[in-house]
Amino acid sequence: MYTAIVFLPLLGFLIVGTLGRSLGPRQSEIVTTGLLAVSAVLSWIAFINVGLGSAPATTPVLGDWITSGALKIDWALRIDTLTVVMLVVVTSVSCLVHLYSVGYMHEDPHRPRFFAYLSLFTFAMLMLVTADNLVQMFFGWEGVGLASYLLIGFWYEKPSACAAAIKAFVVNRVGDFGFALGIFLVFGLTGSVAFDTIFAAAPGLANKPIHIFGLNADAMTITCLLLFMGAMGKSAQFLLHTWLPDAMEGPTPVSALIHAATMVTAGVFMVARLSPLFEQAPAALTFVTIVGATTAFFAATVGLVQNDIKRVIAYSTCSQLGYMFVALGVGGYSLGIFHLFTHAFFKALLFLGAGSVIHAMHHEQDMRNMGGLRKEIPFTYWMMMIGTLALTGFPLTAGYFSKDAIIEAAYASGLHSSAGVYAFLLLTIAAGFTSFYSWRLVFMTFYGERHVAHGDHGHAHDDHGHGHDHTPHESPNVMLIPLGLLACGALFAGLAFASSFIGHGADEFWKKSIYTGPNNHILHAMHEIPHAVGFIPFIMMTGGFLLALYVYVLAPGTAQRIAASNPLLYKFLLKKWYFDELYDLIFVRPAFWLGRLFWKGGDGRIIDGMGPDGISARVIDVTNRVVRLQSGYVYHYAFAMLIGVAALISWYLVGGVR
Repeated sequence: MYTAIVFLPLLGFLIVGTLGRSLGPRQSEIVTTGLLAVSAVLSWIAFINVGLGSAPATTPVLGDWITSGALKIDWALRIDTLTVVMLVVVTSVSCLVHLYSVGYMHEDPHRPRFFAYLSLFTFAMLMLVTADNLVQMFFGWEGVGLASYLLIGFWYEKPSACAAAIKAFVVNRVGDFGFALGIFLVFGLTGSVAFDTIFAAAPGLANKPIHIFGLNADAMTITCLLLFMGAMGKSAQFLLHTWLPDAMEGPTPVSALIHAATMVTAGVFMVARLSPLFEQAPAALTFVTIVGATTAFFAATVGLVQNDIKRVIAYSTCSQLGYMFVALGVGGYSLGIFHLFTHAFFKALLFLGAGSVIHAMHHEQDMRNMGGLRKEIPFTYWMMMIGTLALTGFPLTAGYFSKDAIIEAAYASGLHSSAGVYAFLLLTIAAGFTSFYSWRLVFMTFYGERHVAHGDHGHAHDDHGHGHDHTPHESPNVMLIPLGLLACGALFAGLAFASSFIGHGADEFWKKSIYTGPNNHILHAMHEIPHAVGFIPFIMMTGGFLLALYVYVLAPGTAQRIAASNPLLYKFLLKKWYFDELYDLIFVRPAFWLGRLFWKGGDGRIIDGMGPDGISARVIDVTNRVVRLQSGYVYHYAFAMLIGVAALISWYLVGGVR
């Protein structure tokens, strides 16, 4: 069963990727979506058996993979509670994205290629979450990066899509370099990359020094920081986040798949999986907490002023990933995975709901050109409302149970560390910002008056639309059914699973698939904080809602006046803290300058100039001069012969004298 879960998406990719043109778009959709549906059903069965049931964790070995000296790596599937949680998330969201794409991409002529890429992406992510060793995880890790590059740049005719795909690929390589170094260091310290072996060796490596760059440092701290560097790139954490908003250049279903349940959560999963290592490196966990809190705050501030509906949700994803890393950093690994689990439902719902809005608006994405859509697309409106309620943490929705618990855990951690205080303050502020920009999206999109006359095509496009009737219309059922299913998860996933993930049944549920050290009591401590602290997220959520209601519904034009009175701050946020411009100045331009230097100066002038081009040029120069002697006149040749005879006689006479 587990082998089928992992390899059915690969089978779909191989069939459609090789025979897609012969099969045609409809058959390609049926094959890939059908196989993903089977994989999703089997994943839920595995979740019930392993997570909620008593089935033991297993590690079926598929075969030998790499044997080189002392390094022996098997191709094996690690099946435990952490794995089956990720299997459910990945396959469920991917299946619904496949189904949704049948309607959303129906006008695109390259549907077989699109569905093949989706299945390849899903297979790579499944390989990552079922890995039993670091090298196998790295294989899935890089596979996800490759597939995301193909999906973000799916519309390769668009220069912006190609640039976004390259940017995502390059920025992720920065993080992956650190991840690879971390794997090397783990092997150097333990002699293995297999999880069971390195987890068993981890306690003995605590406080062990390592000599690196001329300094003595803590081995586990350096190792975990390098591993976390990979997570920062893949999960778009602060400083390595710039690729995430640009990934919106891909089709909307891709945005849902990448930002909701799969690629961006890979870093969260990796840290949770390697919790036995991180528990031995408290300094690294402190760094994780600080980076996560900073990311949550930074992305929330930028989301306040974005006008592209997909970019608002993208920055929301970046912010929520910061929450997950704060949970991991304070030792609440199950908290981070729980938020990953609930976030997948409501964030996929929001992205696909945004796609339904874009579809209704004939591929208009600028919220300033929307308004008053709740009467024209009522089902999409209510789905977006449910997703917004869950994201902002409305009581009893999925986000309420997971996001609020992280804020409480940060407060409990802050009783013993300054990093916890920092995280609690920033997460609390981010909660208010999240509520404001989420309701801002709803009000700008669904309330007020239409800002563009019917028939105006707008100027921001998701790309491939060829609409004929430009009146906003509800999406087809094949797009609405996934929204309804995801809405159920956004409403009830927290209520149904909170006890198992982070409540009294957590130990029985996780079955040691997540390791917490003997001094890690964060789940217990968060339940002992003052009751007043638990109301703070609700207060921030309510404040954000009321402020958005006033600014965008009760007093229209207030937002423009605020922006006009604070132009520097508004532009600072609109330009995303100028990170793109700063990186362009520090990294991109010097890289291009250096490239041109080696290309024009090194390769062109020195190597080619002194090498093949130089030699050939000199030969041509000589031959051009010699060829002038071939005049065609007999007296010229006779004169040359006389000169030759004179030279020969002279040489003979001089030589004869000697």
